[in-house]
Amino acid sequence: MIRVRPALLLAVVATGTAVSMSVLAGWQRGGWLAERLVWVAIGVVLVTGAHLLPALCRSAPLSGRLVAFVLWLGCMAAASYGHATFFLLSQSHAGEVRVSAVPIVAIPTHRELTDVMADRASVMAKRARADARRCTRDCPALQARRESLAARLDALDAEVADVRRYQGFEDSNAGRRDAARDDPVTARLATFCGIAETRLDLFAGLAFAAVLEGVACLLWWVALIPQAQESSVTDRHRGTHDVTVETAQVTTLTQSVAPSTVQSTVPPVVLPTVTLPESDIARLRRDIESGAVKPTVAGIRNYFGCSQAKASALRRQLADLTA
Repeated sequence: MIRVRPALLLAVVATGTAVSMSVLAGWQRGGWLAERLVWVAIGVVLVTGAHLLPALCRSAPLSGRLVAFVLWLGCMAAASYGHATFFLLSQSHAGEVRVSAVPIVAIPTHRELTDVMADRASVMAKRARADARRCTRDCPALQARRESLAARLDALDAEVADVRRYQGFEDSNAGRRDAARDDPVTARLATFCGIAETRLDLFAGLAFAAVLEGVACLLWWVALIPQAQESSVTDRHRGTHDVTVETAQVTTLTQSVAPSTVQSTVPPVVLPTVTLPESDIARLRRDIESGAVKPTVAGIRNYFGCSQAKASALRRQLADLTA
């Protein structure tokens, strides 16, 4: 049973984030509902495979690890492609939101500049013909026509100026909308690096995807460490601690019962013989030689009724003494 650890929690969060991105990217790729569901399922399988294959195949044979490595590279490439699709689509949607927030200057309805210039050219031709005519009779009518064409020409010139001003407003609005559509960091970085913004967006999306996939793989590798390795390390530390404590107790007991040399004229008093308690190692060695105990960790544990860590430590000490 895998214990809940920070690495496992972070791995679950990273995989959940990657799966969510793959789901959104797959949903955007398909047209029909069935196609979207299939794309979503493919993205989920590829993401989980990219994250879990290294951790699950660490104890597999060499041939199995080679096959898993090739499949892992394919899963990483496909997952990164899906994540890049998500990043590009999300930036496009964010640009549309920013563009919708840009205020638009109201521009009156006007004719196209080409139409106005065509009318102006026609009026100028008519005025040129009127100016070329010589007044033989009905001179007031000819003069009135010349003045009328001149006034119309002035009106067309004013309309041309207005159309050009309106086009300037439209260009300004379009420029602000384009600037709002582009990501500010990407736009400035593209200008600094001298590359196209679309290419930089693609590279940034692939980089984000690769970092996310790599972090998730590493976290699952750490989170799914076999419990046998952790138990062996823990037992080794516990066994060393138990042996140190037992050695200190035996040393203290030996020093407490050691006879002290006293210089005195009083006849020596015969002290009763004190028998030191037999150590666990000595008793275990004697019983193993007599065949009463099997020289295994399980046998030592059953014999002393101790923990597996202590039994392992006693077994190692016995092996060192025998060697």
